This record gives sequence, structure tokens and C-alpha cells, in this order.
Amino acid sequence: MRDARRFLTMDYTKYITIEPGKRSGKPCVRGMRITVYDVLDYLASGMSEDEILGDFPELTRDDIRACLAFVADGERRVMSIPA
Repeated sequence: MRDARRFLTMDYTKYITIEPGKRSGKPCVRGMRITVYDVLDYLASGMSEDEILGDFPELTRDDIRACLAFVADGERRVMSIPA
């Protein structure tokens, strides 16, 4: 349960950046050219965190968690729009 609370309270703003001239303004990990959606695609394709970190040694576990927290926060915002 400790890990679940970490997702809810993680300050992803320290990890996720948005720059208009980089990757068409998509949210990226720490100013790199790796987007949040790249990371999510890797996870969705079945790659483990360890495999992602092996392929992209510049990423950290916290980077991956920040991607998940960023998308979860966006989803919560969409879901809370009054009908």
C-alpha cells in the first residue's frame, strides 16, 4: 500500500517538462526527448521497468512513476468535469 500512496502524492512536475519546440510540445521526461507517451507505450507493450531502464539508462524508476502520475492526474481532471 505504501507504493500506491507514493503515486498519489508524487510531484511529477519535477520530472515532466513541456517545451513547445521539443517533440511538438508533448510532455517529456526531464527535458529529454523521451515523452510520457513513449514510456507508457513501452509499459503497455509488456516491457518491465527493468527492461525500460536497461534500454534507456538515462531514465530512473522515479521518471517512470512520474509518467504514470502525470497521466493519472490528467485522467482525474477529465473525470471531474461536471456533466
